[in-house]
Amino acid sequence: MTTLEQTSTLTVDKLGPSFGAEVIGLDVASASDTQIHAVRRALAEYKVLVLRGQSIDDAGHIEFGRRLGDLTAGHPVHDSGHVAPEVYALDSQDNGFADVWHTDVTFMERPPMGSILRPVVLPPHGGDTNWADSQLAYESLSAPVRRMIDGLTAMHDGNREFGYYLAQKRGGKGNVWDGKEVTALVPVEHPVVRVHPETGRKGLFVNPGFTSHIVGVSEAESRGILDLLYAHLTKPEHIVRHRWRLGDLVLWDNRSTSHYANRDYGTEHRKMHRITLRGDIPVGPSH
Repeated sequence: MTTLEQTSTLTVDKLGPSFGAEVIGLDVASASDTQIHAVRRALAEYKVLVLRGQSIDDAGHIEFGRRLGDLTAGHPVHDSGHVAPEVYALDSQDNGFADVWHTDVTFMERPPMGSILRPVVLPPHGGDTNWADSQLAYESLSAPVRRMIDGLTAMHDGNREFGYYLAQKRGGKGNVWDGKEVTALVPVEHPVVRVHPETGRKGLFVNPGFTSHIVGVSEAESRGILDLLYAHLTKPEHIVRHRWRLGDLVLWDNRSTSHYANRDYGTEHRKMHRITLRGDIPVGPSH
């Protein structure tokens, strides 16, 4: 029995019952405009898209991203060295780990709408990436909890992760993000529940990597609410997991997911290149 699904222009094999899909037989280097538009639509629907067997370098990676949307700098503050400015290099030999649940760059006013990740060097085993569906997590909360969090906002702070790096390694001069050079990581406030601008679905928009606290409640209440949401977000039934191969290209919708890269490969080398698509300012539910 086949489990493949056919859209008008794409063949997909779902990774899980609720989200995630492998796009079968699409070569991004030669994809038509119609196929690119279909990928963009599928990203909002499936949230995580895996494309296998892609023979591209950084230039091809960037070109594919540009066909999907506007690109940001690789990162607001990190200097990835001798790569294009759109590329963020995550190298395990240079402390490039992502072993905490996070949504990319939520500590900026306008976080990226999506990310595209490609392996450059992989360990023999391990280094899988996991994604959590923040919309499924929200929808499976009880109604009273949903009502409580619908009106809350939270602070997102990049200083814990990147403040020292910006001040000491970059001399207070980061990269250009949204048309401005980043000279300080000023914490930003986002809704705890984000309404997806394309689908209208609500999803949790807090993450352990960058969310510092819930606004307008006590520290104990904030910790209790966030711990509840994080435990719920990362339940196994809300997660899909990808085992990497060279030639893979994985896209995810940053507006409806969090992710975590397993750090289980010891001293083996893992190096990934990521580009990000420019997003919009998160909007919460209207009351």
